This record gives sequence, C-alpha cells and structure tokens, in this order.
Amino acid sequence: MAAKKSSSRKSSRRRYGKSASKSVESAMRRRKRGTLKRGKSGHGGKVKTRRQAIAIGLSEARKKGAKVPPKKTGSRSKS
Repeated sequence: MAAKKSSSRKSSRRRYGKSASKSVESAMRRRKRGTLKRGKSGHGGKVKTRRQAIAIGLSEARKKGAKVPPKKTGSRSKS
C-alpha cells in the first residue's frame, strides 16, 4: 500500500510567519518587564500569565497583517 504523502506535507508547513513569532517574543519580554497591559487601551491591569501574553502577541501580529491563522471560535453546546 502507498503511504499518504499529503498529510505529512501538510503537517510540515509553517502555520505562523516569522513576524508573528517576533511579536509574540516582544510581548513575552514586555510581560517579564511588567509593561504589558491587558484590555482595551491597557486599562485592564497587568498581564499575569504566559498564555495571555502569547494571545496578545498574536493579536498584535494579526493587526500588522502577519501570517497568523484566524482565531478559533468555541462552539457552545445547547442544553
């Protein structure tokens, strides 16, 4: 049987651009220094978690037009 080549090629492609990783690095540095703020126009206080800093960095990259996948939207389950 022939092995699937398309799936291996798909996983090796780069999902995020270089400029996106640079903006995330910058956000992480600002978090360490304590200058990274959350919320609209920085009135929400300081960022406390790494995960939050990464999200802010990716958001800034999206605004600049870097190669970043769109945000994942959670689906709500009906009860």
